[in-house]
Amino acid sequence: MLARTRSDSRCGLISHQAVRRILIAKFTMGLFERPFVDEAQARRTLADPGHRDAAQQAAERSFVLLKNDGALPLRAGANAHVAVIGASANSKRDMLGPWAFQYDLPETVTVFEGVRDRLGRAATVETAPGVQLKRNVPSMFESITIPGQAKPEPRWDAARTTREFDAALALAKRSDLIILTLGESEDMSGEGASRSDLTLPGDQMKLFDAVMALGKPVVVVTMSGRPLALGAVLERAPAVLHTWFGGTRGGTAIARTLFGDVNPGGKLPVTWPRSVGQVPIYYAHNTTHMPQDQGKRYWDIPSTPQFEFGYGLSYTRFTIGAPKLDTPVLQPGGRVTVSTTVTNSGDRAGDEVVQLYIHQQAGRASRPVRELKGFQRVTLKPGETRTVSFTLDESSVQYWNAAERGWVIDPGTFDIWVGSSSNAQNHGQFSVGGAPRTGRGFLPNATR
Repeated sequence: MLARTRSDSRCGLISHQAVRRILIAKFTMGLFERPFVDEAQARRTLADPGHRDAAQQAAERSFVLLKNDGALPLRAGANAHVAVIGASANSKRDMLGPWAFQYDLPETVTVFEGVRDRLGRAATVETAPGVQLKRNVPSMFESITIPGQAKPEPRWDAARTTREFDAALALAKRSDLIILTLGESEDMSGEGASRSDLTLPGDQMKLFDAVMALGKPVVVVTMSGRPLALGAVLERAPAVLHTWFGGTRGGTAIARTLFGDVNPGGKLPVTWPRSVGQVPIYYAHNTTHMPQDQGKRYWDIPSTPQFEFGYGLSYTRFTIGAPKLDTPVLQPGGRVTVSTTVTNSGDRAGDEVVQLYIHQQAGRASRPVRELKGFQRVTLKPGETRTVSFTLDESSVQYWNAAERGWVIDPGTFDIWVGSSSNAQNHGQFSVGGAPRTGRGFLPNATR
């Protein structure tokens, strides 16, 4: 590597300025004098209350409410006995997700711990895993030994599998409310963790069916690093909150969201399929010249995704108005400002993410049916209305044309939509003026 680097440098393949920038950064950070991490300082930094609060806020803002038939938010004190059941219900490893390595940090809060601490003396809170989540092919990281770090739990034998399942079901039977955690363990996402199936791994559906058969109030919390095929869960569970891997204060954030201290406002950053058979599925696919709602791609399931890109519910309701443009034409070097109003028409304060999409009707190449060009997250009180504005310029309508080996802009008509997801219906139009042009990249006006 060193010989290759020297050779490339002599041949001018490595920019001295690029190397200089790296060295300056290293000198500034003191890495030449102190190349190793101060472990004690790192621990103090990671455990800093301000950092923990930031982690909790990040988790709370990321949760996506997938379904709610009125079961959420829960009311503290309404249930004397609460069960938090599931393989990840009391797992610090699963709360932290992949690439954490230090899974025993005392400040990490599980779902069970978060619910228990939130309810305090208002209810008795118990937990049971019910099932175990284990990969069929072990993770390559299981062989990495970290001093002082507990190893993953070995696979249960048949006797323990039955015993743990029965114990969880018995707990559910004597409880007034069941918070059921479903999803993936921390080593089922990330590097070396691809899957051929998106259904719930292990015996989780067996546990779900058994719990639902009790007729008790149930809300579902899902944890994973990818979309999951949750068809049966979504059909039967009254509420589903997706929490990804919540981090060190994820359990606190989940409890606060379930009990209404926080109003979920996160949106899906990916399209959520109904089945693995729909993958790849994404909102920005090129036009097929067939109606988007024609429903003929599959004969056994709807052709639409389970949840579209940008989807996410709230404990309140929002109304987004029609788009208004300050000019109908985007001229060379100019800009178009798109404005809309968003109103909290419910009875709770909450966040809405207003999203702007465009579509180029014709050009030198086939263009996606929709492209996200802006989004803004706004917090509104009940009854409050706010105006949200987006700016479109040449950088917004350019695209890379492989045939011409450059960034191109085509004059013509563009559709725009504003709304709360990639299925936004509030529609408008503008046109791009001037002649067709090709360049090395058209920068946003603000950076010129």
